[in-house]
Amino acid sequence: MRGSSTTIDIVVPVRDEERVLSASIRRLHAFLRDRFPYSARVTIAENGSSDRTWELAQSLAGDLAAPGGCQVRAIHLAAAGRGGALKAAWLDNDAEVLAYMDVDLSTGLNALEPLVAPLLSGHSDLAIGTRLARGARVSRGLKREVVSRGYNMILRVALQAGFSDAQCGFKAIRSDRARQLLPLVEDTGWFFDTELLALAQWAGLRIHEVPVDWTDDPDSRVDILRTAVGDLRGIVRVRSGRGKGIKVAA
Repeated sequence: MRGSSTTIDIVVPVRDEERVLSASIRRLHAFLRDRFPYSARVTIAENGSSDRTWELAQSLAGDLAAPGGCQVRAIHLAAAGRGGALKAAWLDNDAEVLAYMDVDLSTGLNALEPLVAPLLSGHSDLAIGTRLARGARVSRGLKREVVSRGYNMILRVALQAGFSDAQCGFKAIRSDRARQLLPLVEDTGWFFDTELLALAQWAGLRIHEVPVDWTDDPDSRVDILRTAVGDLRGIVRVRSGRGKGIKVAA
C-alpha cells in the first residue's frame, strides 16, 4: 500500500466475525469521517475465517470507498492469528501512524484522538489504551477483571513491564518504529501485543498510556485458559531472549 497521504491507518483484525463486522466498520467509518481530525483509513485484516467474513469485508471496502473521504480496504490472510494479521497489515502500509482496535469496538472511539496525537507530535513512539489506570471506566465481569490484573502483575515481575495493560485491544505505533520492531516479534497470536511492548520498552522507546472507557463484549469467544497458557509460554520465551537483536535508531 504505497503512494497515499493517509495519516492514520486503523487495522481491525477479524476472524469469523460476520455477525458484527458490517455494523462495527460502518460505525467506525462514520466516526472517522465526521468527527476525527486526521486523514484516516480502515484496514480490515481478515485471517483464517470459515464464514462470510471475507466476503463482507470486500463488500464494505467497495461500499465505503468514496474518494476524498475515509477509505476502507480489506486484506486476506490464510493463516489465523491476530498478531500475524496486524504484522502483515502494518508492514504493508504507508500511513504515518498505525493503529488497531478490536472489531467489537469495546473501547470508546473518543479515545482514538488522544491515542494517536502524541505519536503525531513526536512526543511518544507507541501508545496503548489502558483499562487499569486512573480515569478508565470499565464494564466487564469479575473473572476477566481478575485475569487481566493478574496477567499484568506477572508481566511486571517477569519482564519488569512499565506499561499497565498489555492486552487492551487499542494501540498505535509510529510507522518508522513499527518497521524497526515488527521483524523482531515472533508471536502471531494474542501474545503479539505483549511481545511488541516488551521489545519497545527494552529498546528505550516512549510508551504513552490513555485511560479508556471499555465495555466488554458478552459474546466474546476468546478462550481465556488457552490464551493464558500461550501467554505464559510467550513470557518464558521472551524473558529468555531479553533484549537480543534490538537495534532502534534515535
